[in-house]
Amino acid sequence: MPKAMLVALALLLLTACEADPGDDIAAGAQSPAPATPPVATDVTSADIQAFIDALPRDRVSDRPIRVVDVTGDYRVGVYGVFRPQEVAGGANLHQVNTTEIYYMLEGSATLVTGGTMVNPTRPSDTSTSLRGTAIEGGVSRRIVPGDVVVIPGHTPHWWSELESDISYLIFRADPDNRLPVW
Repeated sequence: MPKAMLVALALLLLTACEADPGDDIAAGAQSPAPATPPVATDVTSADIQAFIDALPRDRVSDRPIRVVDVTGDYRVGVYGVFRPQEVAGGANLHQVNTTEIYYMLEGSATLVTGGTMVNPTRPSDTSTSLRGTAIEGGVSRRIVPGDVVVIPGHTPHWWSELESDISYLIFRADPDNRLPVW
C-alpha cells in the first residue's frame, strides 16, 4: 500500500499543480518560499485502517480523514469511503474544480467516468453537484485494490456495479479552498 499511495499522491500533486505553459514556473523559474515554512502532514496506514473500520456499514460513508492548507493557496483532503454492495449509488457530477483521485483499498467494482448523465437532478438549490441514475457513453473500468483513478472536476462518475463492499481513499485537490480544514 505505501508505494501505491505515493503514486496516488504524486498524481494528486501533478494534477493540482498543473502549470500554465506561459508562466514563470513552467519556464523553470523558482517560486518564492512562503513566509511561514510549510509543515508536512502524516496519515498512517494504521490511521486509515482504523478510520475505515469505524465508518458505518449500512450506508455510503465519504468522510474526511484530514484536510490541510498547502503551499500555493489550495487545500488537499484525504477522505475515507466505505460503500456497501447492497446500497445502490447514483451517478455524480461535481460542478467544481476539485480533482478526485480514487485509491481502492478493498473490494472490486465497475467505475464509469465521462459521458452523459441520465436523468440529472440537483439535490438542493445550493448544491454544486448533480445526481443521475446512470451514465451513457462513458469509459467503464473494473477497479480492484491498488488501482488509482484520477477524476477531474466537472467529470461525471458512477459506480455502476459493486461485486462486493468496497473501501477506498479519495485524495481531493481543491484549488478553490471549498473543503473545510479538518
